[in-house]
Amino acid sequence: MFRRSEGDEARESEPCTVSEYGVRGNIIRYVQDQGRPLSGWSGGRLEQRLYFNMSVLRPAELLSLARLELSFQREAPRGPRALGVSLYRVDRATLRGADPEAGRRLLLARSVRLRREPASLAVDLTALAEGWRREPGRNYGLLLELLEAEPEEPLPFRPGGSLEPASAAPPPPARASLVAVSLDPLQCRSGRRGRGRRSAARPPMTPSNVCKARRLYIDFKDVGWQDWIIAPQGYLANYCHGECPFPLSESLNGTNHAILQTLVHSLDPRGTPQPCCVPVQLSPISMLYYDNNDNVVLRHYQDMVVDECGCR
Repeated sequence: MFRRSEGDEARESEPCTVSEYGVRGNIIRYVQDQGRPLSGWSGGRLEQRLYFNMSVLRPAELLSLARLELSFQREAPRGPRALGVSLYRVDRATLRGADPEAGRRLLLARSVRLRREPASLAVDLTALAEGWRREPGRNYGLLLELLEAEPEEPLPFRPGGSLEPASAAPPPPARASLVAVSLDPLQCRSGRRGRGRRSAARPPMTPSNVCKARRLYIDFKDVGWQDWIIAPQGYLANYCHGECPFPLSESLNGTNHAILQTLVHSLDPRGTPQPCCVPVQLSPISMLYYDNNDNVVLRHYQDMVVDECGCR
């Protein structure tokens, strides 16, 4: 049986932490590459421009991580078996006739073995992406250079004892995406809220009129949100309903003010109303959706599920 470590449980208990990347955050975006190939596959070489618009982050968000993910795949049987991958930061626009290498800075140089399954590389671009965000006018993107390379392993023999022929089909351009993890402080509150969600998110159905959580499932189709929300299709939101009678028991989670208000209400029911049955503990949910720029966003929304109710 798999047992979770104390470190994993501690990280999950921390509010607004993305455990997959080990950073603070409550929004994950997969920013689309808006670049294009700069040259066709010629002489075993291809150049590809990558561009990511960081203005999709709102001013209040704090960027925690920006990770470039590159994927390479050998689709043609006679395509290159290995690639030399060079990634450059472009610091300024290059005028026609000028040295194209003058405005570049090397960020990564690796070799990638191409097989049937995709090969991938990941590069941390947090500092660079933060600079693009502060000064969008200086975002000249990235330059990806692919060179056909000799594989480290020997080529397999074909029947008859001949080596596999040299590559004849070019590889497709690399697939690129930028994973941006950010923290919206307005949507992140610390404390113990939400830790009891697994045990309290499904309150039992009961005919009692006493204040407690009642079950409510919200289907996003019913509210017209199904076109932009990818997942989930809906969620168990719950709601609070019921009376706060005198005397208030401990199970009603009443404040001292609510206890006195119920006492006054019992003496003067017309002049003083009962306390209200309201949520006192809520937990978050995660939603995967498309933003206005068709980027895929994973965001953690606080205070979406009613776990416990009380009299206030």
